[in-house]
Amino acid sequence: MASVPQFYFRTSKLIGLTDAAPRYEDVEGFQQPTGNLRTCTYSPSGGHFAYTSADDVKIIDSTSGAVSHTIPVPNVYEVGFSPKGSYLCTYERPLKLDDGQNAHHNFKVWDVATGEKISQFVQKNQTMANFQFTYDEKFCARLVPNELQFYETKKLGGPASHKLRLEGCTAFAISPGHSYYIAIFVPERKGKPAVVDVYNAPNFARPLSTKSLFKAERVGLKWNNLGTSLLVLTMTEVDQTGKSYYGESTLHLRGIAGNFDSRITLDKEGPIHDVAWCPDSKEFAVVYGYMPAKTMIFNYRGETIRTLPLGPRNTILYSPHGRFLILAGFGNLQGEVDIYDRQNAYKKVSTIDASNTSVCEWSPDGRYILFATTSPRLRVDNGVKIFHVTGKLVFVREMTELFSASWRPESADIYPLRSTISPAPEPHVSATAVDVKTPAKSAGAYRPPHARGSATPLLFKREDEGGFAVNAVDAAQQRVRAMRTVPGAASKEDDAAGEEGLSKTALRNKKKREAKKAREATEAAAVSENVKEPVATNGTSTSPPPPPGLGITKNGITFKNPQDEKKYRGLMKKLRAIEDLKVRLDQGEKLEDTQETKIQTEASVRSELAALGWKEK
Repeated sequence: MASVPQFYFRTSKLIGLTDAAPRYEDVEGFQQPTGNLRTCTYSPSGGHFAYTSADDVKIIDSTSGAVSHTIPVPNVYEVGFSPKGSYLCTYERPLKLDDGQNAHHNFKVWDVATGEKISQFVQKNQTMANFQFTYDEKFCARLVPNELQFYETKKLGGPASHKLRLEGCTAFAISPGHSYYIAIFVPERKGKPAVVDVYNAPNFARPLSTKSLFKAERVGLKWNNLGTSLLVLTMTEVDQTGKSYYGESTLHLRGIAGNFDSRITLDKEGPIHDVAWCPDSKEFAVVYGYMPAKTMIFNYRGETIRTLPLGPRNTILYSPHGRFLILAGFGNLQGEVDIYDRQNAYKKVSTIDASNTSVCEWSPDGRYILFATTSPRLRVDNGVKIFHVTGKLVFVREMTELFSASWRPESADIYPLRSTISPAPEPHVSATAVDVKTPAKSAGAYRPPHARGSATPLLFKREDEGGFAVNAVDAAQQRVRAMRTVPGAASKEDDAAGEEGLSKTALRNKKKREAKKAREATEAAAVSENVKEPVATNGTSTSPPPPPGLGITKNGITFKNPQDEKKYRGLMKKLRAIEDLKVRLDQGEKLEDTQETKIQTEASVRSELAALGWKEK
């Protein structure tokens, strides 16, 4: 019997297994569980399916749907299989034991064939990435604080066979190829750069290669399928230059044989949205830059092969055979999906509108694409849609609170690669009942009547529509300049433009203001020349006394210089404050010591005022 692609779905109430084309029917032998179902997953080989309930974990034969084993371990929040599906790992939420002495062993490893527990550990993080197997399941590795422990799987219940001490290591990845390469990441610490070391396990005496990285707080380690090359995607939480709100990201390519090690040069500013290896390990694709993002294809040595059109995209997926390439924009983007044929010079095959998509996956045969809208990201319009590679909708299943959905993993060798693109099959009844509407073309931004019917200036076009490329730094500087501009005031550019565009009245008023400023400046210069006191060589003043009329008159008092006038104003202010305090004291109010001291200075204030020419009225 030929293999049929299969997918699972998990909602708030049940879990289901469904055979895809051409039947689109639920697996007969699988009794859909209900209740509090926290998680579920397929084994990498696709032979088993496991799901958790409040009381136990069940392992299912994915083809027949029959229960293989029931593992009596409650409150499991995560499950994961080994590469060949021989072992199952379960993670429970850590608990505090009553005795207070022993720690709760919340991470357990089980034998799928017998259902027996092999080993158990203490793990704080809810993730399966801290425990990994080699491709043949002969060895496994476990990451603990500041140490990587390496085990022989058959002796997993005993102590670790090898230990690698690395201060501050936070992530590692085992090569999927026929080798035991392990990449380990140590982030920046105490002024030291981050490091990615590659070891050939179980030989941990010295690394095969070491790479120091700057601006690397987090990292994504992506091996190709052959295990011969490693992509290192480094990320920081904060961009020190202020160019991006999402931090900085860089991409490095490393050849394990040591024949190349380089940073991938990306010619557009902005974050790296997605990176993916082709299944044949000969090339990889990168989506990067501010929107509209740019997509470039590189060979295994990091040399540019092809550039795809600009567009609002942030996701890239190769089909299992590597023939087709999906370039899509999900999340806060509109959900457009472009499919390219690599065998036909990257010719676009179809475009699909998949708005509000949370999950996008290729089927194992490379002919169908599963799109799912899940909760809690979006609590309405949840469900699964399956499209043919030509862009035709073939199956729809609407659900309430869909949490996850995924294809059953299978080897692409089971489904031979076809030389031509096969036509889409007849759609399922569920797809024919759905009214697939072609998205209406947006009317665009408002345009005033005088600009309608004319071509859009390049300044207002997006880069992928033929407009100018926008530099993030220039745009930020323009925003700062705009913030510093006073509304209604003439800008520097306007001042530099001269008197062009001014009316006769405005020009006449401008000339009057300029003449008045010049006259005042001349008078001030004349006064400064008269007041200036030249000094003789013996140090005595040789200037005559200031002529009458040059002093400052205020309140009937003529002051010889501005300093006396300023002193007069300060003394009058003190005198008024003293008078106010005396009134408050007469009214019976209790004053502070500093206020009473201030009243006692009244005589000295009046004497200083009298010296300046003030007379009490």
